[in-house]
Amino acid sequence: MGCNSYGGYGKGNSDFVLIVVLFILLIIVGAHYFK
Repeated sequence: MGCNSYGGYGKGNSDFVLIVVLFILLIIVGAHYFK
């Protein structure tokens, strides 16, 4: 990854935060569909 278009803002953390947010969304959606 590492595709930063923020001018170096949050250089290493932007991808990590994005992955965490997507992971949490997957858990939430999974909890709804796989009750």
